[in-house]
Amino acid sequence: MLRPYVDADLEATLDAWFQASLVAHHFLTEEFLTQERRAIAEQWMPIAETTVCEVEGRVVGFISMIDNEVGAIFVQPDHQGRGFGRALMDHARQSRPYLELGVFEANEIGRRFYDAYGFEVVERVTNSEAGLPELRMRLEPDE
Repeated sequence: MLRPYVDADLEATLDAWFQASLVAHHFLTEEFLTQERRAIAEQWMPIAETTVCEVEGRVVGFISMIDNEVGAIFVQPDHQGRGFGRALMDHARQSRPYLELGVFEANEIGRRFYDAYGFEVVERVTNSEAGLPELRMRLEPDE
Protein backbone atom coordinates (compact mmCIF):
# COMPACT_ATOMS: atom_id res chain seq x y z
CA MET A 1 0.00 0.00 0.00
CA LEU A 2 1.32 3.43 -0.93
CA ARG A 3 0.56 6.36 1.32
CA PRO A 4 1.96 9.78 2.18
CA TYR A 5 4.87 9.91 4.58
CA VAL A 6 4.19 11.08 8.14
CA ASP A 7 6.81 12.13 10.69
CA ALA A 8 6.33 8.85 12.59
CA ASP A 9 7.77 7.05 9.50
CA LEU A 10 11.20 8.67 9.84
CA GLU A 11 13.03 5.78 11.51
CA ALA A 12 11.47 3.17 9.21
CA THR A 13 12.41 5.16 6.09
CA LEU A 14 15.93 5.72 7.39
CA ASP A 15 16.23 2.00 8.07
CA ALA A 16 15.03 1.14 4.55
CA TRP A 17 17.55 3.64 3.15
CA PHE A 18 20.40 2.27 5.28
CA GLN A 19 19.72 -1.42 4.65
CA ALA A 20 19.33 -0.91 0.90
CA SER A 21 22.42 1.34 0.84
CA LEU A 22 24.53 -1.36 2.45
CA VAL A 23 23.72 -3.56 -0.55
CA ALA A 24 23.63 -1.04 -3.41
CA HIS A 25 26.24 1.40 -2.09
CA HIS A 26 28.80 -1.12 -0.83
CA PHE A 27 31.52 1.21 -2.12
CA LEU A 28 30.66 3.97 0.41
CA THR A 29 32.25 4.14 3.84
CA GLU A 30 30.32 3.69 7.07
CA GLU A 31 31.32 7.24 8.00
CA PHE A 32 29.81 8.60 4.77
CA LEU A 33 26.59 6.63 5.30
CA THR A 34 26.31 7.92 8.88
CA GLN A 35 26.70 11.52 7.68
CA GLU A 36 24.15 10.95 4.91
CA ARG A 37 21.64 9.44 7.34
CA ARG A 38 21.81 12.59 9.44
CA ALA A 39 21.48 14.83 6.37
CA ILE A 40 18.48 12.86 5.12
CA ALA A 41 16.70 13.19 8.46
CA GLU A 42 17.54 16.82 9.13
CA GLN A 43 17.87 18.41 5.71
CA TRP A 44 16.10 16.41 3.01
CA MET A 45 13.02 14.74 4.53
CA PRO A 46 11.56 18.03 5.76
CA ILE A 47 11.59 19.53 2.23
CA ALA A 48 10.78 16.43 0.16
CA GLU A 49 7.43 15.04 -0.88
CA THR A 50 7.73 11.46 0.31
CA THR A 51 5.52 8.47 -0.33
CA VAL A 52 6.02 5.24 1.59
CA CYS A 53 5.22 1.66 0.68
CA GLU A 54 3.74 -0.23 3.58
CA VAL A 55 3.29 -4.00 3.81
CA GLU A 56 1.43 -5.52 6.76
CA GLY A 57 1.87 -2.30 8.75
CA ARG A 58 5.62 -2.05 8.07
CA VAL A 59 7.26 0.60 5.90
CA VAL A 60 9.36 -1.36 3.41
CA GLY A 61 10.27 1.40 0.98
CA PHE A 62 9.86 5.01 0.01
CA ILE A 63 10.38 7.60 -2.69
CA SER A 64 11.24 11.22 -1.94
CA MET A 65 10.67 13.86 -4.59
CA ILE A 66 11.89 17.43 -4.76
CA ASP A 67 10.10 18.96 -7.74
CA ASN A 68 10.93 16.59 -10.64
CA GLU A 69 14.01 15.15 -8.91
CA VAL A 70 13.90 11.66 -7.44
CA GLY A 71 15.92 12.50 -4.35
CA ALA A 72 15.68 8.96 -3.04
CA ILE A 73 13.98 5.68 -3.80
CA PHE A 74 14.83 2.73 -1.58
CA VAL A 75 13.22 -0.60 -0.78
CA GLN A 76 14.26 -2.94 2.02
CA PRO A 77 16.51 -5.65 0.49
CA ASP A 78 14.15 -8.44 1.59
CA HIS A 79 11.32 -6.75 -0.35
CA GLN A 80 13.20 -5.94 -3.55
CA GLY A 81 12.15 -7.63 -6.77
CA ARG A 82 8.45 -7.63 -5.81
CA GLY A 83 7.39 -4.53 -7.76
CA PHE A 84 7.44 -2.07 -4.85
CA GLY A 85 10.13 0.13 -6.42
CA ARG A 86 8.22 0.21 -9.71
CA ALA A 87 4.99 1.09 -7.88
CA LEU A 88 6.73 3.97 -6.08
CA MET A 89 8.25 5.24 -9.33
CA ASP A 90 4.90 4.91 -11.14
CA HIS A 91 3.31 6.98 -8.38
CA ALA A 92 5.88 9.76 -8.77
CA ARG A 93 5.66 9.68 -12.54
CA GLN A 94 1.89 10.21 -12.52
CA SER A 95 2.21 13.69 -11.04
CA ARG A 96 5.26 15.04 -12.86
CA PRO A 97 6.01 16.04 -16.45
CA TYR A 98 9.41 14.27 -16.32
CA LEU A 99 11.73 12.71 -13.74
CA GLU A 100 15.42 13.25 -13.11
CA LEU A 101 17.86 11.63 -10.72
CA GLY A 102 21.48 10.98 -9.93
CA VAL A 103 22.85 7.49 -9.38
CA PHE A 104 26.37 6.48 -8.47
CA GLU A 105 28.01 4.86 -11.47
CA ALA A 106 29.12 1.98 -9.23
CA ASN A 107 25.54 1.32 -8.06
CA GLU A 108 24.76 -1.57 -10.39
CA ILE A 109 21.47 -2.41 -8.67
CA GLY A 110 20.10 1.11 -9.04
CA ARG A 111 21.36 1.48 -12.59
CA ARG A 112 19.68 -1.76 -13.68
CA PHE A 113 16.40 -0.61 -12.13
CA TYR A 114 16.55 2.83 -13.77
CA ASP A 115 17.59 1.40 -17.14
CA ALA A 116 14.73 -1.11 -17.05
CA TYR A 117 12.30 1.65 -16.10
CA GLY A 118 13.35 3.70 -19.12
CA PHE A 119 15.63 6.38 -17.70
CA GLU A 120 18.40 7.58 -20.00
CA VAL A 121 21.82 8.89 -19.04
CA VAL A 122 22.12 12.58 -19.89
CA GLU A 123 25.36 13.47 -18.13
CA ARG A 124 28.26 12.02 -16.17
CA VAL A 125 29.35 14.13 -13.20
CA THR A 126 31.26 13.78 -9.95
CA ASN A 127 29.16 13.58 -6.80
CA SER A 128 30.31 16.51 -4.69
CA GLU A 129 29.81 14.79 -1.31
CA ALA A 130 31.38 11.42 -2.13
CA GLY A 131 33.78 12.46 -4.87
CA LEU A 132 32.61 9.50 -6.98
CA PRO A 133 31.30 9.31 -10.55
CA GLU A 134 27.56 9.79 -10.80
CA LEU A 135 25.20 9.49 -13.72
CA ARG A 136 22.47 12.08 -14.21
CA MET A 137 19.45 10.35 -15.68
CA ARG A 138 16.16 11.58 -17.06
CA LEU A 139 12.83 9.99 -17.90
CA GLU A 140 10.77 11.87 -20.45
CA PRO A 141 6.99 11.61 -20.50
CA ASP A 142 5.33 8.90 -22.56
CA GLU A 143 4.48 10.13 -26.01
